[in-house]
Amino acid sequence: MVDCSSRPAPVAMPTATPTPTQTQAPAPTTTPTTVPAPESPVSKAKSTLLVTHSKSDYMSFLDPATVQFEKLTVGKAPFAIAEGPNHLAYISTAEGVAVVDTQQRKRVALVPYKAADAIGKPQYGEYGPGGMGIAVSPDGKFVYVGVYVTGGGRGMKSQLEIMDAEKLAMTGSVAVGVRPFDVVISLDGREVYSIDHDSYSVTAVDPLQLKARTLEVAPFGKGGFEKPHYAAVRADGRLLLPYQGRGLVVLDPTSGKYETKPLTGNTHQEGVALTADGKQLLIVGIGAAGSATGKPNLTVLDVETYAEKIIPLERMHQMVAASADRRYAYLTGGVTYADTGWNGMSVVDLVSGAVRDFVVPDYPLDVQLLSE
Repeated sequence: MVDCSSRPAPVAMPTATPTPTQTQAPAPTTTPTTVPAPESPVSKAKSTLLVTHSKSDYMSFLDPATVQFEKLTVGKAPFAIAEGPNHLAYISTAEGVAVVDTQQRKRVALVPYKAADAIGKPQYGEYGPGGMGIAVSPDGKFVYVGVYVTGGGRGMKSQLEIMDAEKLAMTGSVAVGVRPFDVVISLDGREVYSIDHDSYSVTAVDPLQLKARTLEVAPFGKGGFEKPHYAAVRADGRLLLPYQGRGLVVLDPTSGKYETKPLTGNTHQEGVALTADGKQLLIVGIGAAGSATGKPNLTVLDVETYAEKIIPLERMHQMVAASADRRYAYLTGGVTYADTGWNGMSVVDLVSGAVRDFVVPDYPLDVQLLSE
């Protein structure tokens, strides 16, 4: 980590610095910011969260105990975060993939998409074109990003773009389904999966051969809100995808077959995260939408027995990360659906169910626990 003693004292909500447009140009250093600290629950273990602020042009390094955070300009409309080796993180934005040195806390590159001309001028909000889901290969050599391309109607194909992490250039792309909310990778790194929200599908991509297979995942039919959003890869290689608090799709990506396990949350489900031991899946429910009629909640699911613990929430959230000790969940309030989110985050005690909200500006969207 950077020596904080050399930084200026925290100030209240400084305006974000305009984003540089050139590739591989260092961005300004981070700006410390203080927001009101939450009461317990917070993890006693010191941790740092990486957070994207989707209505601006920056990410932040946030201490969930003190709620002090530092801004780092990365690119307009930052969406998702993926950590790689060597203290590097990759942020999907409307302008390209930002490469961040998490130890120095600076942006070292902004790599434009191959589809940059089709994306056009950066936009914000639920249907803004540009980078969405993002993942790093197990060896850290490649970054895979789902790029939403608009302009051709609902049938317009988005792209999975492949970035060479050493060359800092996009070296390949494959057509996938519409609005690739999430990108995950097989355990052996040989296949990449794009979670195609508006196509009710998962696209399995061979990144070496640039070949794709479309796997339909529509357990409740196509139409309405029964769409895939985010996925997690279980230890056996199956993909876990929740739908509406009604069912969990357990997808075998090799055969394309799946089974649907019952869920009882009755809430429109968005972000997911596995705990560090891989035994529990955290599922964010934003509330009523379509066939889901219940209130916001957080489902804590045993990935082997499918037993559920449902924690009620007062507010809507989009994404979630778990603390290293598996005791706490960190949820973001920047919900993309119909701009229904809020400027803040929540800490949830997974044992007691206690919840505490705190203010974070500019629609915090993705959240990841920074590896030590």
